[in-house]
Amino acid sequence: MIQKRKLFQTLVTEIGLGCWQLGGDWGEVSDAEALEILRASHEAGVRFLDTAAGYGAGRSERLIGQFLKEQSEAVFVATKIGRKEASEAHLRTGVENSLQRLGVETLDLIQLHCWTMEHLRQHVVWETLRDLQKEGKIRQFGASVESVEEARFCMAQEGMVSLQIIFNLFRQHPRDEFFAEAQAKGVALIVRVPLASGLLSGKFCAETRFGAGDHRNYNKDGAAFHVGETFGGLTFEKGLELVEQLKSLLPGEPPLAALALRWILDHDAVTTVIPGASSIRQAVANAEASRLPALPVELHQKLAEFYRNQVAPHVRGQY
Repeated sequence: MIQKRKLFQTLVTEIGLGCWQLGGDWGEVSDAEALEILRASHEAGVRFLDTAAGYGAGRSERLIGQFLKEQSEAVFVATKIGRKEASEAHLRTGVENSLQRLGVETLDLIQLHCWTMEHLRQHVVWETLRDLQKEGKIRQFGASVESVEEARFCMAQEGMVSLQIIFNLFRQHPRDEFFAEAQAKGVALIVRVPLASGLLSGKFCAETRFGAGDHRNYNKDGAAFHVGETFGGLTFEKGLELVEQLKSLLPGEPPLAALALRWILDHDAVTTVIPGASSIRQAVANAEASRLPALPVELHQKLAEFYRNQVAPHVRGQY
């Protein structure tokens, strides 16, 4: 079974499933295909799902809600609310809509979805979240952030239990910036974009093309949202080049994607990693990373040096 780690007072599986792709922003996926991926991930032992109201305008949440009706065992669902406005009304409406789409009475975890510092500084945001918790609408609240400044500000807020961050072999800086602080404060770290939008699967090449509705096409240079969300902030061409260099540092087996996930799990500050999956095969393969042994210390040192010297100068986007 997949190992579990602590998120506040709850144990969650250290491998989760990121459900952005179920909304259609990674290319077209049918309802049937989405449900098959959710079921395969569950069968592989995953009990942590991460979604958002903005994924397919609520479609991801609705599909998860349909999936939850099939389950007799508890599944932890973390969702997110967009940053349209920093008001009590926006938060309350967002929570009610997510409750309805997911078909639950209480949200396990609600996260602010990459809100700006201007919005995060509004006291009404945090006061409303605490009120919603007292009312039983949400069990816990956290934030999905894009910069160190946002991470540190959110960690200072009373009642905050989790941070969702971009962290992978191509974007290692959060480890040195705030991992120790998060551990000291008992703030869970949820890692998104762990495979740099698929680059770290090692299966892309110069001829790879992405559909018009795939964010790896329309956001490859940050035209739609934060550039770090796509390929970890690298250009696709540079990412391909760095993948080939990375392969020379790693053993041939297990596959690159599994090693990239294992590398993240080797950081004790991390609570759960949420790779996406566009097929049953990927969902099952992701879960296997929890069963791999920790990577050698010497390899971790080589990978840190590789990031500093070869990768970091090419990473774009706010830190």
